[in-house]
Formats: sequence, C-alpha cells, structure tokens
Amino acid sequence: MKTWRIAVGSTRRPKLGAVEEAWKTIAPLLGGERAGMEIAGYEAESGVSHTPASREELMKGARQRVEALEFSLSAKGLSADFFVGLEGGLSAAIEKGVRRVFLESWAYVSDGMRGHFGCSGSIELPSPLAEEVLDRGIELSVAIDQFAGAVGIRDGQGAWGVLSRNLITRQESFRRAVESAFAPFYNLRMYRASSAASG
Repeated sequence: MKTWRIAVGSTRRPKLGAVEEAWKTIAPLLGGERAGMEIAGYEAESGVSHTPASREELMKGARQRVEALEFSLSAKGLSADFFVGLEGGLSAAIEKGVRRVFLESWAYVSDGMRGHFGCSGSIELPSPLAEEVLDRGIELSVAIDQFAGAVGIRDGQGAWGVLSRNLITRQESFRRAVESAFAPFYNLRMYRASSAASG
C-alpha cells in the first residue's frame, strides 16, 4: 500500500492537528490502494498581514502559503500528493448600518495542478475586540490574550475557543475548512459533472 503525503504550510500544532483529523475522514473517500498518511508541516509565508481583515485577504493568504510551500519543496527536490495552506482572520460586513466583524478560518488545497478553497464558517467578535484589531492594529493573537486574560491562546483553543466557550476550537474550525477545501478531490464525480454542465 502507498502512503499519502500531505505538506502543510505551517508548523503550528492546531493547524497540523486539524489536517490530521480531517484526513481521517477524507482518505477513505479518495479510494485507491493508499492507506497510510504522512503529514509534515513547513514554515510558509502567507504574504498578507498578521491578521487578515477581509475574506479576499484570507483566501489570498491561504493560497500564497501553498504556492510558497510548493516552490520551497520543489527547490529541495521534495514533493507531496497534496499541499495545504491555512489562514485565519477577520471578515467584516455592514448590517443595518452596524459593522459586524467575524472570525473565519480558510483552507486552500492543491494537488500541484489544481486547487480549491474551503471555509469553516464564522463567529462574531465582540465590538471591543474587533476595534482593538481593526481600528488600533493590534494582532488578533495579542488582543485575544488580553481580552481573555491568558497567554498563548493561539496555540491552544484559539480565539474560536474563547468566543464559543470551547464548543468550537481553533483546530476544529480549521478541520472544517480543510474538509471543505478537499471536496472537489474526494467528490470528483459531482465536481466533474458541474464543470461539464457549465461548459
């Protein structure tokens, strides 16, 4: 049996854990003879701000992590079956004249030829926390530590865990994003049918 090799553009524990958890549900859907998995994390720059502040920036950061990862591994003569880029940050919308700010986790997955995005969903930030990040330029990881009176939240439950009272952790939010981004690979029949119908 062959082993699936998944390269992740991060070495942070919640992100690697999210990919590992997601892979357990994704792998059987891909079929074939491969059974084992090898997940490796690498530092990969996103090319966006420390706390992305729009959906477009989140998507750009996730994609650019994959592009940087593909380039870096190729230069070293290394390869993978899939490359995964993960980006967390904020997205704002105006609703009835009020700015509402949401925390989102995004994933971009590529097999080296084509890539797809997935998102976890959103959770609304309290206005004072949103103001700290968007209006005062404080990095979300710093602001959430101050807001919650703790240290290193980003590498544990994350802002997701603080805001949802741990019903949804940072790792869980990224897991959902990864599962969504992989859909065109594990549900190929549906996505091929969709492409054929629109062609």
